[in-house]
Amino acid sequence: MRVSYGWAIIAVGMAVSCIGMGAMMSLGVFLQPIAQDTGWSRTSISTAALLNFLGMGVGSFVWGALSDRFGARIIVMAGGAMLGLGLGFASQTESVLAFQAVYGGTVGLAVGSLYVPMTALAVRWFDRNRSLAVALVSVGMGMGTTIMAPLAGWLMRQGDHQGDWRSAMLTMAGIAWAVILPSALLLREPTVPVGGAATSGQNEPADMSLLKALVSPQCLAISLAFFACCAAHSGPIFHMVSYVADCGVPEMAAASVFGMAGLGGLGGRIVFGLISDRIGARPTLIAGLTLQGTAILLWLAAGGLGGFYAVALIFGFAYGGVMPLYAILVRESFPGRIMGGVFGVVVMVSFFGMAIGPWLGGFVFDTYGNYGWLYIVSSGLGLGAAVVACLVRPNGGRLVAQPA
Repeated sequence: MRVSYGWAIIAVGMAVSCIGMGAMMSLGVFLQPIAQDTGWSRTSISTAALLNFLGMGVGSFVWGALSDRFGARIIVMAGGAMLGLGLGFASQTESVLAFQAVYGGTVGLAVGSLYVPMTALAVRWFDRNRSLAVALVSVGMGMGTTIMAPLAGWLMRQGDHQGDWRSAMLTMAGIAWAVILPSALLLREPTVPVGGAATSGQNEPADMSLLKALVSPQCLAISLAFFACCAAHSGPIFHMVSYVADCGVPEMAAASVFGMAGLGGLGGRIVFGLISDRIGARPTLIAGLTLQGTAILLWLAAGGLGGFYAVALIFGFAYGGVMPLYAILVRESFPGRIMGGVFGVVVMVSFFGMAIGPWLGGFVFDTYGNYGWLYIVSSGLGLGAAVVACLVRPNGGRLVAQPA
């Protein structure tokens, strides 16, 4: 096997994940211009974001299972084509229901075709440095908001009038096609799969079916840990800027705290990937989840812009670092040929957790007038995720290469 070509696979994964996730998350940039241009309420426009996550969650499983059968190339090409169509049609919609259906459902479903199939393909290319490889694919998702959101803002300023969201969104559709479709042509399966048959700690057979894998205690433990992990950090992430502003930090400076958390997340993905390759994914995950749960409580003690920057870096480092490790645990526990389907379900469950945090934060603030209980409950969920992660029992050993 030419392991060197695996790094080309990683580069493609970073690129397509960046474009896909960045395009989806750019809705926050388009929110105000869309509301001003159409008269739609912000709540109705934001509903598209909820549908994004639901569509991406379902899509992660469906596309992941299909990639096991047909390969990542055709799945990523199909998803990239759908993403461009979704953005293009959304830019021309005249009703809020059509916008919600197209931008929310279609774009979310399309983005689900990118991360899980690319992650599954990446782990098939690597034995050594596997955690780092998966972390780099995940970095692409983190880079999406860093690159695509400012690009969306810049594109709106280039139109016939300030805030021309329709032209900007249509241009992003063209960018999605121009980057994802040619990049997908570079994807291919390894000639000799690495670790063709993973077994769990209970020595599961290499011909395990997808259904048997999904109902196994191992899959349930990984899914529950991922669910609690995402439920823990999604609320503090979504309400971060509002909380910091409520603590007396000017609005623009409060927004920069969010960027600092993103920077910490990028670093965490790389560092945790390197550590995981050395000591294993499970102990790295447990340590990272413990750090995340502790860091969430630190928000209540922080004060001043410098203090919030420090907490944001630690918090971002922790939640960004743990995210790629679930893919490694799945690969260490189940046969590689069903990696896409199993990991797709795990990711789908995690997105249900992602949906809880923002709602919980809004409920807590509306009920108590502050975010205190959000951080207490979120910290408990984060530490609970670390406890659940202790129940995960991957094989822990290096997988043996088998002929194709």
